[in-house]
Parts: sequence; C-alpha cells; structure tokens
Amino acid sequence: MGRVTTRRPVVRIRDGQHSQRPDTLVAEEPLEIRIDGRPITVTMRTPGDDFDLAAGFLVSEGAVWAADQLTGLRYCSDAAAEGGNTYNIVDVDLAPGTAAPDTSLERNFYTTSSCGLCGKASLEAVRTSAKWSVADDPLAITPAALTTFPDRLRAAQRVFDSTGGLHAAGLFTADGTLLCLREDVGRHNAVDKVIGYALRSGLLPLRETILMVSSRASFELVQKALMAGIPMLAAVSAPSSLAVDLAAENGLTLVGFLRGNSMNIYTAVERLQPKTTG
Repeated sequence: MGRVTTRRPVVRIRDGQHSQRPDTLVAEEPLEIRIDGRPITVTMRTPGDDFDLAAGFLVSEGAVWAADQLTGLRYCSDAAAEGGNTYNIVDVDLAPGTAAPDTSLERNFYTTSSCGLCGKASLEAVRTSAKWSVADDPLAITPAALTTFPDRLRAAQRVFDSTGGLHAAGLFTADGTLLCLREDVGRHNAVDKVIGYALRSGLLPLRETILMVSSRASFELVQKALMAGIPMLAAVSAPSSLAVDLAAENGLTLVGFLRGNSMNIYTAVERLQPKTTG
C-alpha cells in the first residue's frame, strides 16, 4: 500500500483496560498541481492515482474534456528534508489552444480534503458550464439493481478495512459492472480520480453510467458529475439542498440514503422508477 497508509502508536482502552499498539492510519499529504510549471492548486489528498486526480480536477474546472488536451503528466522534483522526492507535485502540459483554469481572485484554489469548493467566492462562480448535457441521457436502472451498488463499492475498497478513514467513489454501468474505483481521504478527490481515469481513457462523456459515493452528496459532487457527463449520482448519505437544486436544474438523477433496500430519489426519477403497489 506504500504511502497510502502509515502506522502510529495508539493507546487503546477496552472495558477499562489500557494497552498500547500500533494503528494503521490513512495517509494525508498535500498535492500541488501545476500547469506548464505554474502552480494552480494545492489539495490535501491520499497519495496514489495522482495523475488521475490532476486530470479530473481539470475536467471539474471545465479546462479539459478530451484526452488529447493533456500532452504530459509528470511528477516534479520536490526534495524532502532527507533529500528524497516526496512526489507531491504534479506538472501538467496542456495542448496548444487549451486554456488553464481561471486563477483570479474570484477563486482561492487551496482546498482541503473535506471540501473542494471552500475557496469559491460566490455560488455563481461554481456553476461551471458543462461541456455535455445529461438531461436526455437514456440511462435506466431498476431500484433492485441500484441497491447492490453500496456493497459492491465497499467490497472493492482495498484500504478501508485497515484504516476506516477513506471515502470511495465508483463508476458503474446499469448492469452493475464496476468500471473504476478510487479511494481518498477527501470525497471530492476520490471523484476527481474517477473522472481523471475516464478522461485519460478517452471515455468522456460518461453517458449511461452511475457515480456511487460512500459519503453525502454535496453540491460539488453533483457539479463534478455534470462536468463529466454522468447522468446519475447515488450516495449512501444525505444530499444538500444546493445539490438537489443543481441536479434538478440539469436533469441529473440524484439518489440519497442508498442503504439496504431503501433509497430517496430527489430528482429525475424517471430513470429509476419505483414499482407501484396495489
């Protein structure tokens, strides 16, 4: 697992008894993304799939939407105190004619692992125009099929069992095929890693797919799904009011509280019609 996890001593108390033991923690480190050598953003992430993260971030910002717009992705030298490279800087080369994201004062690009939009100056600044519309996407899936996705997502997580501290994002087809899974300490990073994988694989727009997340459904996750052309976002927890509003405005199916055999469908219910009784 490498730098994805780390070990730290911990004192455990069980039934009044104290014991000391090592504990496995998920790693969290900064990643600086540069474009043609110019710093664009710093995000706190779990190391791994960093090129996907950088590519997905650029899709989410509306800067790129096709694989050939990226001509290079590489780690830059960032020597640690002991002289080694920490692999915490990724430099992206954009194809001629591809503009970098706006770095004006309207957007503070420093983000934490819990919020990818904390630096946005206004709501309008985050309503990025998507390259594709999902309103007419023909995706259809039965409720019974969708209820299997949380367990499939959980079973595919490699690091969660040892740390309990990672979010997951999985890209599914309607027949339940898991196309990609990424884990990260930040839910928005996990989604960007999935989208970056899709970009680099030439799969955008992601029509007739479902994005499943092991977290709540925030405004930023709906926005990222829309930027990648994903017509359905399903979450194990609650959506926010802004997430529902954005999904409704754009024809994205938003599902929350997907647990066991139950779920709430907030928008575009026609893709996932519950069976009527009586």
